[in-house]
Amino acid sequence: MNNDIHEHVHEDGTVHTHHGHTHSHTQTKAVLNRLSRAIGHLNAVKRMVEQGRDCSDVLIQLSAVNSALKNVSKIILKDHIEHCLVEAVKENDQAAIDKLKEAIDKFVK
Repeated sequence: MNNDIHEHVHEDGTVHTHHGHTHSHTQTKAVLNRLSRAIGHLNAVKRMVEQGRDCSDVLIQLSAVNSALKNVSKIILKDHIEHCLVEAVKENDQAAIDKLKEAIDKFVK
């Protein structure tokens, strides 16, 4: 396993320090935009609860928030597999592969 430590700065300013390979996140802007929309929807749900709106309406909006978060997660996972994981496999970075397995286990609970 490659034990070199790397620090990588992306165009959007995100920095990743890690062992073995460089992270290349091509969907950062799309993820941030989708997260902003999901946060807006969640804030709307909070206002609905504060206003005493109908529980069914609140549940429908929460369903939309859950769906939005699942879609963001899919984008992040796909981006990670296509870029970070491919590089980790090339460099035989078992730690990165194990970390992804652990994240998937927590994500699909």
